[in-house]
Amino acid sequence: MNRLAGATSPYLRQHADNPVDWYPWGEEAFAAARASDRPILLSVGYSSCHWCHVMAHESFEDPVVAALMNRGFVNVKVDREERPDVDAIYMTAVQTLTGRGGWPMTVFLDHDGRPFYAGTYFPPDDRHGMPGFPRVLETLSKFWRDDRKTVRDQATALLSAVEQVARAGVGDGNGQLSPSTLEQAAVRAVGQYDHHFGGFGAAPKFPQAMTIDFLLRAYVRRPEPAVLEAITGSLDGMAAGGLHDQVGGGFHRYSVDAHWLVPHFEKMLYDQALLGGAYLRAWMVTDDDRYRAVVEGVVDYVLRDLRQPDGGFYSAEDADSEGIEGKFYLWALAELRALLGDDAEETIRYFGVTEAGNFVDPHTNYRGNILHAVDRTEPRPAAVQRAIPVLLAYRARRVRPGLDDKVLCAWNALFLRTLVEAAVAFERDDWLEAARANAQFLRTRMRGPDGRWLRSWQGGRAAIPAFAEDLGALLEAFCTIAELVDVTWLDRARRVADQLIEHFADPAGGVFTTADDAERLIVRPKDVQDNATPAENSLAANGLLRLAALTGERRYAEFAERWLRAVAPLLGEHPTSFAHLLGALDRAVHPPLEVAVVGHPRDPRTLALRRVVTRQLWPGLVSCCAPPGVGIGTTPLLSGRSPRDDQPTAYLCRGYTCDRPTTEESELRAQVRGAYWLPEEG
Repeated sequence: MNRLAGATSPYLRQHADNPVDWYPWGEEAFAAARASDRPILLSVGYSSCHWCHVMAHESFEDPVVAALMNRGFVNVKVDREERPDVDAIYMTAVQTLTGRGGWPMTVFLDHDGRPFYAGTYFPPDDRHGMPGFPRVLETLSKFWRDDRKTVRDQATALLSAVEQVARAGVGDGNGQLSPSTLEQAAVRAVGQYDHHFGGFGAAPKFPQAMTIDFLLRAYVRRPEPAVLEAITGSLDGMAAGGLHDQVGGGFHRYSVDAHWLVPHFEKMLYDQALLGGAYLRAWMVTDDDRYRAVVEGVVDYVLRDLRQPDGGFYSAEDADSEGIEGKFYLWALAELRALLGDDAEETIRYFGVTEAGNFVDPHTNYRGNILHAVDRTEPRPAAVQRAIPVLLAYRARRVRPGLDDKVLCAWNALFLRTLVEAAVAFERDDWLEAARANAQFLRTRMRGPDGRWLRSWQGGRAAIPAFAEDLGALLEAFCTIAELVDVTWLDRARRVADQLIEHFADPAGGVFTTADDAERLIVRPKDVQDNATPAENSLAANGLLRLAALTGERRYAEFAERWLRAVAPLLGEHPTSFAHLLGALDRAVHPPLEVAVVGHPRDPRTLALRRVVTRQLWPGLVSCCAPPGVGIGTTPLLSGRSPRDDQPTAYLCRGYTCDRPTTEESELRAQVRGAYWLPEEG
């Protein structure tokens, strides 16, 4: 066993018995490189990455290749999910050299950590125009020995490129914040909509939940048929396709084709968080129970298959099982006929199952059917509804894909927010208890003795100082709990925000990825654009603007607005790259709508008032609910507020003007709709 055996990352532990003499990232590896005058070979991946497993099997498990690695390099393995800072820096180098990125990532560094050569997957021999990994190793080892000046020059040039990318696109902080930017962004996003299959852009097609969220807010503020079509067409296409696990609920990572049929089969916690939230808010806007069913499937999947016994949520499940991509999720025609009896033929028709199948694993030629709704407009027949639990029980006896059992702070916080919103909207007390357990897990397991947050937990050990992404996601989750469940969590949200500003603030605006007292890397990275998850700066801006509206502390809003002004010229031009940040812009350019409900939470009259704001999407709205006398010192929304005529009472204010208090659900609904210039219902 090598040095990775005791790692908190399952991805690192998967390489613990390689013949490669792996080091984890850290000073020990760099000291060994300097002492032996060998360069660093940095390999970055993650547990559910299919091609990471392929390269590991082809090269890292091969004694001949491992001997080349050990002789010529000090080899360092990094889990990109635990160390997004390291990943971001060296991914920029890969993209600079190759014009593309991805994982596994392979980067060669000098003793100062500067990259001088980089790529992604290397095959074990020359093929498809790619050099074989042994040839790369031998060439670079010789290059290091015989031409050190060229190595240094290349490293200097690449470092300069990485530094420039870190500063690219950020202005001087004098950009204008305007509602017209939101309108421009909506037009551009709809212009990228795929009218045939839904989604945005071409294959491979990623589920852009944040873009859909942005368009949902745009639609509420200005109902336009084209915007609604982009929303519902995308959601319907994804829900009907193989991207959506039709049996077990939840979503795979992305689709390799344009019509959502064949997914890359790994399942990530953050996709469940973001897509679950998008479908939830689509249900709030459309009242379409198909979207509610998708949300229920997402939450059921996470609580069933990704919940840690103490309340945390695991990170991901692999694409492969038994060495075959997607095998756990594939079905044979004969299986369905044997399992489903009288319901078989209707289920086979609905899901498009054939003898030949619609997927073949390229490595093993294993063949099967990915279940998908052939007609995405057709409601699930009763026979299919009866078949699903039968198929789920049968599938549970198969060999499951590998589980990445680390608990990541940011991803848990992203899902916590969605879970709280769904629990309150659907009035699911069991989900709310799961949310409370998760919040408690984060508070007690993911912090050090000094109160600082930590990034990763596994098997009773928490490690790695938190990044700005972690605190930004926590801030949004804690604001959500404060608004929807317990207003006293606002004090916890404030402490997270203060830690974020104190340790991560960039004097030029926004936040850096790493804290001011974190390990020094070759550059201090800064995540600007939204990607598979919201950028740290998008999370921070949204959370700080919510917090400002809830607490009345203007300094939080000023911090967020400074970042928005720094990137304002980019927002309307590139909506899918800044979709989550556009939510912050929406808050910044519209006066906050504030709703406070004073009444006992379990009182049916209180619940009726609360449903106005918890079961519909109202962009920019902040709210709280508390029994009389609770939370008065926590938020100005409750200051001076008391029940009228001994009845639960709602108070609505917008733009420094308050409507009259009301005890009637219908009147509160009319007040809220009027604040958005929407006509009366009915």
